[in-house]
Amino acid sequence: MNVVAIFHSYKFTHFVDSKTAKTKDPKKLTTGQKISTLIFGVNNPRPEKTTVPTDDYETIILKSNREIECWNIKTENAKGTVILFHGFSGQKASMLDKAEVFRGLGYNTFLVDFTGSGGSEGNQTTIGFLEAEQVKTCFDYLTEKEDKNIFLFGTSMGSVAIMKAINDFDIKPKGIIIECPFGSMYETVCARFRTMNAPTFPMAGLLVFWGGVQNGFWAFGHNPTEYSKKINCPTLLMYGQQDEKVSKAEIDEIFGNLAGQKELKIYKNAGHENYLTKYKDEWTKDITQFMTTE
Repeated sequence: MNVVAIFHSYKFTHFVDSKTAKTKDPKKLTTGQKISTLIFGVNNPRPEKTTVPTDDYETIILKSNREIECWNIKTENAKGTVILFHGFSGQKASMLDKAEVFRGLGYNTFLVDFTGSGGSEGNQTTIGFLEAEQVKTCFDYLTEKEDKNIFLFGTSMGSVAIMKAINDFDIKPKGIIIECPFGSMYETVCARFRTMNAPTFPMAGLLVFWGGVQNGFWAFGHNPTEYSKKINCPTLLMYGQQDEKVSKAEIDEIFGNLAGQKELKIYKNAGHENYLTKYKDEWTKDITQFMTTE
C-alpha cells in the first residue's frame, strides 16, 4: 500500500511531459484502466499555454520560491488590479476569459502561472501550499508599484493558495474572490478516490502523508478551513452545487469561519468547472456587484 501511495502522491504533485496523454475522467475508464490507475496513479501532462492575450500585454518574470511567469494586461484609467490564479492542472491562459470580465469593470489584470505550469519553472505542484508564497510575491510586486487597490481572484487550488497567503503572510488585499476551495488536503484526496468508486481508507491518508514527504511539508496541516479564520477582508465565495471534488459541507465550514464581510454564491447546475460556461451572465453580475460594493 505504501508503494502504491508513493506512486500516486508523486504523480499527483508532479506533472509529466506535456506530450503524454492525460488520464481520462474516471467515469470514462474501462475496468482495466481503473485498476491500472488505482495502482500507478494518474498521468497529468505539464500544463502549457494554449493561447496568448489578444490585448497588449507585458510578460513579467518574478522570483519567488520558484521563478514564475505572469502576464500584465492593462486598461485605461484603471481602478486597480485583479490578480488571477488558476487551479490544479491549469495555467494562466485559462484565466483570460475571466480577466476580460474584470477589465470590462475597469481593472488591470495580472495573470499568473504557478510553479510547474505554463512559462513558470519546474514540474511540481503542491496544491496551494508552496504556491501561497507565489501569491505573496505577486501581491508585493504590485504593491511596490504603488497599486493600492488590489483584488485577488482564484479558482480551486488558486483559491487555496490565496487563503494560505493571507493566513501565513498577512497580506491585505482590497478583497478576494475565491471559487470552490477544498476544505483540507485530506478531503480533496478522498474526493478523488470517491470519483473512482474506490475506498478512501487507508489509501487517501497514505497518499497525503507521502505527498507531503516528497514535497517537504506536513500535508495533513494544509487546511483551508483553518486558513479562513484569518481572513478579514471582504470575500466573495463561489461554488457549483454539482461539484464532486469539493463538498457543500467544506464550503459551509470555510464560509462560517471567514472573519470579515462575506458573501456566498451557489450555481445550482455547475460542477468543479469554469462557471462562465453555464453562468456567464450571473457570474458577471455577482462579480460586478461585489467589486462595486467594495
